[in-house]
Amino acid sequence: MPAPLAVALGDPAGIGPEIVAKAWERREAAGLPPFFAVGDCAALRAVWNGPIEAISDPAEANICFARALPILQVGGGASVTPGSPDLDGARNALDSLEIAVGLTRSGAAGAIVTGPVSKSQLYAIGFVHPGQTEFVAERCGVACDIAAMMLVGPNLKTVPVTVHVPISEVPQILTIERIVIKTRATVRGLQRQFGIAEPRIAVAGLNPHAGEEGAIGREEIDIIIPAIDRLRQEGMDVSGPFPADTMFHASARARYDAAICMYHDQALVPLKTLYFEEGVNMTLGLPIVRTSPDHGTAFSIAGKNAAHPGAMIAAIATAAAAAWRIAEA
Repeated sequence: MPAPLAVALGDPAGIGPEIVAKAWERREAAGLPPFFAVGDCAALRAVWNGPIEAISDPAEANICFARALPILQVGGGASVTPGSPDLDGARNALDSLEIAVGLTRSGAAGAIVTGPVSKSQLYAIGFVHPGQTEFVAERCGVACDIAAMMLVGPNLKTVPVTVHVPISEVPQILTIERIVIKTRATVRGLQRQFGIAEPRIAVAGLNPHAGEEGAIGREEIDIIIPAIDRLRQEGMDVSGPFPADTMFHASARARYDAAICMYHDQALVPLKTLYFEEGVNMTLGLPIVRTSPDHGTAFSIAGKNAAHPGAMIAAIATAAAAAWRIAEA
């Protein structure tokens, strides 16, 4: 790795600290490279008795990683109660995210992995972004519309064209240009971060049965097919639109490298159904590598030693592989 990975702990009252600690415990079995936590040490101590070593420079993580979980301390002094989020915790999560992004942009960290946060708590302290994806994109100087959110599992990658909007608004904001932009970002991301020279892209329809030639909606005819035609003219291997209910079984998944989906649940339901404990959220179109476990804060089980670290381990491994591939290119 060009530099150790920065792992923002997320909301200190959620399961982020626990799954980061468990990822460090399983570092050798999972083949994880050096990484360091960014956040409040008290959040780790509230859920874990393992070895922790404070660092002041990311480079120190390489030295102590084998014997202790390195942490770059952010904040401190506020009490942390697992399962009981508060505004101090939200501020700490945001500060940790900000610092981790800055370290990654500067090259001091090889990539950033973001722990789960509570949007309601962040909104209460003035956070104005739909999520961490949009925040990281803005801090990298990238327009949110250009960046794309990819959900990554062992044998499935999906990209939603529209994300955190009511389902009733999807037909109004779905455009040819939006589909084209998200697909371009997907193709570039597959090439740059996954080493797939000629990605195969499958595009889902919006309506049941992909509209049945206009009998169940015209979005496929008026928006999706023209977008596919434009992408093909640009030389991309893009097919569809396909009925979403037949796109995600095993033999269908073997025919494409990523699926472009029209709305949030169309992309996330198959990924989480197949790979709930291994799903990774990856942001494409950024100058840095950013991943996150594809689950939330799970306040109800925080502090109970019940959180599974699989998605966090996968997020760290995915970020490391992408950063290494980019560095070697």
